[in-house]
Amino acid sequence: MVVRSCRVWMTGGFSPADILIDGQRISRILPYGRAEAYCGEQARDIGELYDFGELRVLPGFIDIHTHGALGFDTNDGEPEGLRRWMESLPYEGVTSFLPTTVTQDEDALLRALENTDSVMAEACEGAEILGIHMEGPFIDRKHRGCHPSECIREASVEGFMRYQEAAGGHIIYLSLAPEHDRGFELIRYCRSHGVTVSMGHSGADFETALLAASEGASSVTHTFNAMSAFKHRDLGLAGASLYMRELYSEIICDLVHVAPEAVNIFFRAKGKERGIMVSDSLSVKGLPAGSSSRLGGLSVTVDEKGLARLSDGTIAGSTMRMNEGLKNLVEKCGVDLETAVNSCTINPAGCLGIEKRKGRIAAGGDADLVVLEEDYSIRQCFCRGIASVIEN
Repeated sequence: MVVRSCRVWMTGGFSPADILIDGQRISRILPYGRAEAYCGEQARDIGELYDFGELRVLPGFIDIHTHGALGFDTNDGEPEGLRRWMESLPYEGVTSFLPTTVTQDEDALLRALENTDSVMAEACEGAEILGIHMEGPFIDRKHRGCHPSECIREASVEGFMRYQEAAGGHIIYLSLAPEHDRGFELIRYCRSHGVTVSMGHSGADFETALLAASEGASSVTHTFNAMSAFKHRDLGLAGASLYMRELYSEIICDLVHVAPEAVNIFFRAKGKERGIMVSDSLSVKGLPAGSSSRLGGLSVTVDEKGLARLSDGTIAGSTMRMNEGLKNLVEKCGVDLETAVNSCTINPAGCLGIEKRKGRIAAGGDADLVVLEEDYSIRQCFCRGIASVIEN
């Protein structure tokens, strides 16, 4: 199979190119229009040719913090809902993601983890589940956001190991409050077992955040939201996120959770290589205004502006589609295109340590591609070489 365009995103910019795909991988990147001659010389069938003309072809988007959509929440522990969600994600350009749990009682979390592990073992259509993002229950009560206080637990290696066993070893990203991890024992355990630790829902001061980073924490969860704030004499976790260029840091780009000017400042501080756009989407994403669903054990409703709110009116999470977030970054936040594209492709891949196969268009990498219209809507999406037909 060949994907052709005059604008293929490679090494920070667009170039005309032919992308040759064998099975799930990109086998070669050829000069534009050379696929037919090359395949003839190699005595091989060119297969299906997708010629997208002047449309932009980008690496598939990676969402590492997303709780659900279309009425399904990761904590539901329901396989059909998870499969339906996977099938829907290419329609916003997402080719891989981390289903994200929210703090709940242990039995509910174990069911959710077991369900995701089970579905990962299937050959499902749509976006690939890379692993599980466990947000909580090892967080700070004061900065819990929508996480129920009664279910929050002190960080412990033993507790995490129970969750990891239920998940079949698929928890690869853990959000926690470092100030409640005594001696940073859980952070150090995760570092030695290949689990990315992200600091979030935390009241950590600047020094604690620096020490946690030195012990192995390598990311920050939805920067500015549910954390100690950045002040000029008391930098907090938000300030640590901006100060430590080596830290990967998430940010929600729906322009509700964070003002566009603050988003711009964030990406200026993080540069091109460490900022990560996340949707933090909830189960009500994709449902009409007035619809209700769940976030863990809590009820959330979509208002007339498309915002997800708790029963008391508190903004709970996002309903943003990732292609909309990319448009927000470029057109409303003044973020340059390379930084914006990196934030949903190579940067999340780098945060998870999978940048050799995800987040870029290169020979040997997975054939995850998204084709954008000029208005950032999705023309086509390829998940490991399989086309998801998009109706415009």
